[in-house]
Amino acid sequence: MGQGEQSEKRQKLRKLLIDLACMGVIGVVLALIGPFGSFQDPLALRLIVWVGFAYLGYFLYAPIDGVAQRLAPALDLPVWAVRFVGVMVASLPMSVAVWILPRLPDRLRWPDAETALTQYFYVAVVGGMITLLFTLAQRGSVSEPTKDQPLPEDGSTAKESAPRFIDRLPPQLGTDLLALEMEDHYVRAHTRLGSELVLMRLGDAMAELEGVDGRQVHRSWWVARDAVEEVRREGRNLRLVLARGIEAPVSRNRASELKAAGWL
Repeated sequence: MGQGEQSEKRQKLRKLLIDLACMGVIGVVLALIGPFGSFQDPLALRLIVWVGFAYLGYFLYAPIDGVAQRLAPALDLPVWAVRFVGVMVASLPMSVAVWILPRLPDRLRWPDAETALTQYFYVAVVGGMITLLFTLAQRGSVSEPTKDQPLPEDGSTAKESAPRFIDRLPPQLGTDLLALEMEDHYVRAHTRLGSELVLMRLGDAMAELEGVDGRQVHRSWWVARDAVEEVRREGRNLRLVLARGIEAPVSRNRASELKAAGWL
């Protein structure tokens, strides 16, 4: 396992632990406050219910943004639309839990249709807000574009002749660029050592890759020519399999161009 992959895994684990700690604190605070008429319940029950809600909400809504970023290009849909569907789907089990947990073990009864729809609406609104917060938090944790990067420890000046976009990446990712993936207002740069988000448009990033043999294969993807290891066909759909198992979708209107260029 490369140093870049190890560093990325450590960052993900660190973020998960911080997120879980924050959600636990939120659950405890809500249990102490006892909102929505729950203050009349025993403190032990409130702790179980509200901490449970906090963690359940995290595991249901936190992954939505990441899943949407990956599914949207493959489905050729806007990311916000996939996020919206994700919130609607995640709110179903959350609504069931919100209804059942406070009523266990002896007050369980099923709601009528109007009550169920009203509760689902409120849960979906709160879930949408949670998803938005997680999305903004994720955006705030990524790297801003920088023009000046420190030289490698060995004092080499390999980056001086590299395309301008490479200078925006942290040194630990190296200079062997595989692909660029558009994620809202960001570009995720994939190298052989890992990936990093950069705040810029895909078109601007491609403009800074002058001299690099690569093509835009999808409205959300640019791929370096020497990164392609396999072409995968699934019916009429094409995907380019790159190093590190990365798969880039090929839009149908670009397939003929890639075929003429010898990519397919």
